[in-house]
Amino acid sequence: MPEDATLTVDEFVEYCRVQAGLLSGTVETLTDELDDLLDELDAETAEIRARLDEHPDNAAETVGPPSTTGPDGETVDVASLEDMEGRLEEKQALAEAKGARLAAFQELAADYADLAEELLSDADDGEDALERVVRFEVDRDAPDYFPDRQTVAEAAAASADDGD
Repeated sequence: MPEDATLTVDEFVEYCRVQAGLLSGTVETLTDELDDLLDELDAETAEIRARLDEHPDNAAETVGPPSTTGPDGETVDVASLEDMEGRLEEKQALAEAKGARLAAFQELAADYADLAEELLSDADDGEDALERVVRFEVDRDAPDYFPDRQTVAEAAAASADDGD
């Protein structure tokens, strides 16, 4: 960093607010994706139920193993149902992973907003703010949330590597 550059608390407060805003945008996108996935899960679950309702299981009335033939002699496509169930389980796992990712992004966005307020109220100077932002980002692995944007922690590490 050049000698004449002065770091200000306000610049780091604004940086934290921008980061929180970017994360909130990602949260909105993830929420839309998760909603679409949950709609797909609902539709597929309804389809499986409808297929099962077409061929009620009369296993309670039989002594032997349940048949793949319904009461009207129609064959139940067990393989197709099992395939649908497998896809449904995969989508459920994906929905759980998206939900966890969504929660992580929400938490980091809130933490950045909180840090901005903390810096505004009690940071001594720009150097103090810089140190607190770097510590914050390193502790929370913040660079992992911004693959297309350099964080202050990454910039500080690069600056340290350059001997600045």
